[in-house]
Amino acid sequence: MSDEASLLAANAAYYRAFIEGDIDRMSALWGEDDVACIHPGWPALIGREAVLASYRDILRNPMQEPIVRRNERALVSGADGRVLCVEVVGGAALVATNWFRFTGGAWRLVHHQASPLAVVPAETPPERPRSLH
Repeated sequence: MSDEASLLAANAAYYRAFIEGDIDRMSALWGEDDVACIHPGWPALIGREAVLASYRDILRNPMQEPIVRRNERALVSGADGRVLCVEVVGGAALVATNWFRFTGGAWRLVHHQASPLAVVPAETPPERPRSLH
């Protein structure tokens, strides 16, 4: 499996854990050190404990809308990989960056940030990913 394909698989696992409300799987996807997260409208969360506490609260919320991801684009540079995508949540579009680091034989999240998107782009066919290393 290429670096890009394995990165996109890790990104898909993140969204599956979110959709299924599985905090254990979500926790397993996050790195141990130097992690951060910025949910839309939230202050920056620094550190694994703060980040996972935020997901615990979000995933327990019975009113949490499901997330649909679109237009994924993987960028790999050495041990760092980023996936840029559009998240559609409750009819609102967000642009998201999921930054992973390859460590211990797996891609682990080190940063997630999602922000409102003013214009929802049309779905585009994925561009053939290319490795930067």
